[in-house]
Amino acid sequence: MTTSASAKVTKLNRVERNAWTKQKIFEAATKVVGKYGYAEASVARITEQAGVAQGTFYNHFVNRQELLDQLLPKIGMDMVRFIRDRTGTGHAARQEIERFAAFFDFIREVPEFLRILNEAEFFAPRGYQKHLDNVATAYVRILQRARESGSIVDYSDEEFEAIVHMLMGARGYLSLRYSYAADGGVIDVPVHVKTAYEKLITRGLVKPEGRRK
Repeated sequence: MTTSASAKVTKLNRVERNAWTKQKIFEAATKVVGKYGYAEASVARITEQAGVAQGTFYNHFVNRQELLDQLLPKIGMDMVRFIRDRTGTGHAARQEIERFAAFFDFIREVPEFLRILNEAEFFAPRGYQKHLDNVATAYVRILQRARESGSIVDYSDEEFEAIVHMLMGARGYLSLRYSYAADGGVIDVPVHVKTAYEKLITRGLVKPEGRRK
């Protein structure tokens, strides 16, 4: 910790200091799990990365698994806020295309996210399910608002839930296919991926039956 950071922390009250410390542990866990995977993300590695004592870790989490179960939902909600901040107020189709692009911006900023997400179903199943529920709930609300405004018609809430999981699945598979660089880093997806998604959202895939053009 730098001198300036240490001075800043000493000015925080106890509640603020606890929140700051817990955030540091989350940030450290993100780096460690992203580099070593869940299996090798020991408390010792995480606390060393965070610059805190192992005893401090147990002031915030009962055990290692509790942290791992909270990690993906925490990053997931950060992602939801990140995408929301980069989505304008235009037509629903344009907003969806902006959300799609913002997702790939997020994983470039938090490259550890993909490994954390892809390993979570096995190593942190509670956290994995909570993450899916959190993101799906937020996404369904977006579609409900678009329905209220008249931008989307003829879809029920149940259908919205199915659509949301389709869109989430598309992001996941596309990130696996296009976002990994040869050196292991994360890169932006090619333009043709974005244009394909835009066409799918704005035009659909198959023209209506009976239409010639």
